[in-house]
Order: sequence, then C-alpha cells, then structure tokens
Amino acid sequence: MIQDLLIKLGMSEAYAGHSEAVILFLCVLFTAYISNLIVKRIMKKLFPKVVNKTKTEWDNILYEKKVFYKLTHLIPAFVIHFSGGYILSGYETIYSLVQDVVTIYMTVVITSIILSVIQSGHVIYKRLEISKDRPIHGYIQFVQIFVYFFSIIVVLATLLNKDLTYFFTGLGAIAAVLMLVFKDTILGFVASIQLSANKMIKIGDWISMPKFNADGDVIQITLNTVKVRNWNKTIATIPTYKLISESFNNWQGMTESGGRRIKRHINIDMKTISKLYPVDIKNLRRDFPILEEYLAEKVKEGRRITNIGTFRKYVELYLHANDKIKKDLTFLVRQLQPTEKGLPIEIYVFSADQRWVYYEGIQADIFDHILSVVKDFDLDVFQYANS
Repeated sequence: MIQDLLIKLGMSEAYAGHSEAVILFLCVLFTAYISNLIVKRIMKKLFPKVVNKTKTEWDNILYEKKVFYKLTHLIPAFVIHFSGGYILSGYETIYSLVQDVVTIYMTVVITSIILSVIQSGHVIYKRLEISKDRPIHGYIQFVQIFVYFFSIIVVLATLLNKDLTYFFTGLGAIAAVLMLVFKDTILGFVASIQLSANKMIKIGDWISMPKFNADGDVIQITLNTVKVRNWNKTIATIPTYKLISESFNNWQGMTESGGRRIKRHINIDMKTISKLYPVDIKNLRRDFPILEEYLAEKVKEGRRITNIGTFRKYVELYLHANDKIKKDLTFLVRQLQPTEKGLPIEIYVFSADQRWVYYEGIQADIFDHILSVVKDFDLDVFQYANS
C-alpha cells in the first residue's frame, strides 16, 4: 500500500520499494521505543506497590538493583528482532547487520541483568548469619569476571560472524597468556576458597601482618585484595593469596574470649633479694592487710619467707582483687629465667576490657601500682648504672 502510494506520487517503482522498507523500519523503531516507554511507566507505577506488599525481601532487593527496570530494555530488541525479518526480507545484508546489532545489544542488556541478579544474591546472602563466617565476595567477583568474559566472546563471535565453538576451541592456545594476565585473580580465587573453607579470616576480624604494615580490622575481602583499616585509620591492602602463602596473626580468638592479654614483666635487682625477719613480716602485715593470711600460713609452716616471694604473692592477690582483670582466663604471676638484667617477674593475665585505650589504661594502672610498692618489700627494679 505504501509502495503504491509512493508510485502515485511520482516515485519510480525501484525507489518506492526501497522507501517503503525504510519507512516501515522507522515505524518498527518507533514502535519499539513507544512499547519500551509504556512498559517502563507501567512498571514505575505498579512494581513499587507490588514489591512493598510482599513479605519477602528478595523482590525489594531485585527492585533496588534495577533488575526489573533493565528487563524492559529487552522489549525494543524483541520488537526489532521479530519484525525486521518481514520488513528487510529483500535486503539480506542490511537485515544481517541489524540482527548483529540487536544481538550485541541484547548481549549487553542480558549481561547487565545477570550481574544485577548476582549482586542481589550477594546482598541477600550478606543478610544471613552464615555470611559473617563465610564471605563470598571473592566468588562473586570470579563469577562476574566469567560473565564478562563470556559476553565478550559472544560479541566477538557476532562481529566476526563466527560460531562460539570457534573461540572456545582456541582457548587452549591462549591458556598460558590467560594464566599470565589473570595470575593474581586465579591465585586470589584459590586463596578465597581456602580462607573461607578453613574460616581463617572474615570481615571484622582484627589481623596483623607487619610485612604489609597491616594491624587492624578487616573491612573488605575481594578476589584480589584484603583491605585492613589500621588503628591509625590508614588502609592497608594485602594480596589475598599472600594470606595463604605467608603468616599473619588473627586476633579474633582473643576478641571472642572476652579479654585482652597483658604480658609484661619487671626486672628485680637480685642483689636486693633477701629473707624476711620477724620485724619485716610485722611491718608487711600492717601495711598490706591483703597479705595477712599468706604470711600467717607461712609463719605457721615455719618456712623461710623471702621478700621476692612475698612480693610475687602480693601482686597475685592485688590482681585477683582487681575487677578489671578476667579470672576465668589464664592468670599467672611468675618468675622467668634470671638474666644479666636481674630476675624478671612476669604478669600474664587478661583485661576485661578489650578496647585499646581502656586496655592500655588498665595495664598502666597495674604497673604504676606495682612499681610504687616494690620499695616496701626492700626490692629494687633493675637499672643500668649511670656511666
């Protein structure tokens, strides 16, 4: 009908046929645009109401990630794909070109949809309790890379008019190149599996790895890197596979225990170590009532009492009375091997507060007190003589 109208208007039959195809194809493009516009407007008004009425969360997440919105981009591609064959039936070259463009467009849109679905799945997974111990961010990245790679293969196959098997059969020849280019990615993927399977690390863990100046909380685990926010607020980046090939400290066990270790010693000058005489015992009973029971028992046993032993016992009783020290974890006040710097008296306990600032305050208070009373036991802390 269009062709006859154009001929009546004075156009030659050949040009009228070509013009008819162009006009019809423009109509198809307009129809594709209008159909896409209508569906988007319907979805914009209808979907929020439907999504908010459901009790499940996954549809809300899919909507937030624009999965439904991206699906509407397929409508114009379907209109052109199924209508082009009728309109351009006599123009094989042009029809083939249009189909290639539509195929590439659909590939890009479908890739975007798949990636949004994967991201939505990751968001849903992160809301589960298991995600705290088994992060899958590395796996998500690996799947995304695979989707990108496959999409590129489809686009290349379309542009070069080759079958997909042509590219996949040639992958063996470029495997070495791929291994070189994606070495860190492959190593990171393997490392992510090991880290997750063995529960070696997760978001929120406190780790330290001096080689990479890392000492703080893990804030992100990806396929290639692990990011650590250090206590000085800097960000340290560690290659994921390095956490498998090299050693690092994970302090999460300490965090879960509810305490933070205090392990420090003072060196006592061994020249000041001596036995206690009755007058010394009497003075200590008067000055340190906490030692009354200990000293009375030692006197009753008739054992020789030393100032170093009594001092060590006092430190032990003092820590037991300190409510900022956890009593259900390792609790030691012990002597270490004497050295040229004197006799070390080590305190090995756990503070009840794990927060860094408060922990340091507790530790400082303990040693402030110990250093202030050591003279009362006629002991001296070892110091090098002034030259």
